[in-house]
Amino acid sequence: MDNKKKPRPRMQNQSSFSDFTKDEPWRIFRIMAEFVDSFETMANQGPLIPIFGSARITPDNPYYQSAEKLAALLVKHGYGILTGGGPGIMEAASKGAYEAGGNSVGLNIRLPMEQHPNPYQNVSLDFRYFFIRKVCFIKYAVALVAYPGGFGTLDEFSEAATLIQTNKINHVPLVLVGKKFWQPMMEWFTNTMLLEYGAISPEDMNLFNLVDTPEEACEIITTIHRRGINGTIRID
Repeated sequence: MDNKKKPRPRMQNQSSFSDFTKDEPWRIFRIMAEFVDSFETMANQGPLIPIFGSARITPDNPYYQSAEKLAALLVKHGYGILTGGGPGIMEAASKGAYEAGGNSVGLNIRLPMEQHPNPYQNVSLDFRYFFIRKVCFIKYAVALVAYPGGFGTLDEFSEAATLIQTNKINHVPLVLVGKKFWQPMMEWFTNTMLLEYGAISPEDMNLFNLVDTPEEACEIITTIHRRGINGTIRID
């Protein structure tokens, strides 16, 4: 009887996986460097309001024009505008702030499609990592606004709502603009998530406001801030 142990089969691509793990500790330094560089710049920008929305919305779209107007209104109240730095709603908000003489900060990301920096930025940062860029959006916000958009916009909105819901950040104003676009999601929140499955609480529907116009969005933000402006960071 042959008692010799048979060699264990080699996993496919095992050598490439090992090479990856050798590089992993060095990746941490690149991540740290991106955090440090972005924090140093962002800390000096004053009160910022991120405006999220689709990169695919064109200048002839009413939502583009609305975002441009909202940014200009917010600048007149002393806020700077923070966007993803790209086209569409991002460009509209950057343009509104820039042409109103305000601070327009763009957090650009390297993407295989869609993303190219718009020209309406006083301050422009480039990110390799999505998660560091997302930290900067939330960390330096005194309010957040979401216009109609795709998965990226939904991601930013849901992350902000989750962080507020779980008390990981202060409850800053979170405003959705565009009732026709957002109302079906609000109905799903209420009818499916809340009533049918009990997956959220009734008070969770108060985490955000739904409006139709830039004037309404600006009024909600400025009214809440008359009681005092808080950033998102909690001091525990």
